[in-house]
Amino acid sequence: MKENIKFFGFGRNVFVAGLVSFFMDVSSEMIYPLVPLFLSNVLGVNKSVIGLIEGIAESTASLLKVFSGWFSDRIGNRKWLMAVGYGISTFSRPIIALAAGWQQVMGSRFVDRFGKGVRTAPRDAIIAESADKAFLGRAFSFHRSLDTMGAVAGPAIAFFFLGIFSNDYRKVFWLSMIPGVIAVLLIIFFIKEQKSKSAEARKHGSAEGKNFRASELPNFRSNLDWRFKSFVAIAGLFALGNSSDVFLILRAQQIGIQTTMIPVVYLLFNLIYSLSSIPAGIAADRFGKKRVILSGFVLFAILYYGFALAGSATTIWMLFGLYGLFMGLTEGIQKAFLTTIIPSDFKATAFGVYNTAIGLAMFPASLIGGWLWDHVSPSATFYFGAVTAGISAVLFGIFIFAIKKSEK
Repeated sequence: MKENIKFFGFGRNVFVAGLVSFFMDVSSEMIYPLVPLFLSNVLGVNKSVIGLIEGIAESTASLLKVFSGWFSDRIGNRKWLMAVGYGISTFSRPIIALAAGWQQVMGSRFVDRFGKGVRTAPRDAIIAESADKAFLGRAFSFHRSLDTMGAVAGPAIAFFFLGIFSNDYRKVFWLSMIPGVIAVLLIIFFIKEQKSKSAEARKHGSAEGKNFRASELPNFRSNLDWRFKSFVAIAGLFALGNSSDVFLILRAQQIGIQTTMIPVVYLLFNLIYSLSSIPAGIAADRFGKKRVILSGFVLFAILYYGFALAGSATTIWMLFGLYGLFMGLTEGIQKAFLTTIIPSDFKATAFGVYNTAIGLAMFPASLIGGWLWDHVSPSATFYFGAVTAGISAVLFGIFIFAIKKSEK
């Protein structure tokens, strides 16, 4: 297969990376919605332990992303770190399938998120290095679209087989390995490594490579200019108000959405997220990534304000649809924008720093959201998110102005 072959307008690496994320998300989402049910109904675990398990799992992924990104840049390799990360996650499935207690489930979730932490930054770097500069927005958005379609298909497949297997969770957990193995095989056989000049220099032991290795961390700090640092700070502030989606689901239930309809509401969110990602990427490439990101911040402030004031089920359905649109406008576009302001030799490291900063900010975000819900009011959780998003939008507007001024 030749490197210049295009799939739906994208190069092979971008297209295959999207397929990889689709199959891995099918695998992950066949398990994720069932984990709390399995812990509660089968193992008899209380809710505080379930929260502990998820907190440890997500923190593990966030902390590892910066290290795996730095390591990928150091060794000049993306593909095999990506394959290892997806492989680790896939082979966490037997641990939960054989679990006799919550400790084994926590171990499975830890291993799964460990794999996510290893693979994320190298994968993002592969997409950034493989896409044409003029189409970075649509490349990352295409990836997010397929990833989210996997999140739609996974739960549907899981609940289909739950009916066939008479609610035998363990059989579904075993079946979830199949799409995970497909994802790993796609990486091994179809992803082609893009070697940078510095990576080649290190491989052949040239003077350039030796100097790079000796000074790579200082260079990394000095090459991450004020634009990168400012954007990560703004995105981190925004994430501080972007609490767990659990609160959106609780709000929907509180307003009057029937429990049996909650999965359908969440499916609507994922569908709109997936369908809006590619058009948002095209718009970002045509009209500017910064404008699309700013629009996303403003939209989030409006929809969280809407969740705070919501008084009917119809409003909740509309807000979940807008939430999907917000995700389409921001998730992939932010990474595409990052690609334009980070040095080529430190792409994976920079993506790791960004992902870690956002992940760490989201942990206190959920703590703050829960505290406000319990001690002030449910609406306070969403007022807080609306305010932080509004401040982030203002700061991002100033950031855009500063970039324009510096380019004159």
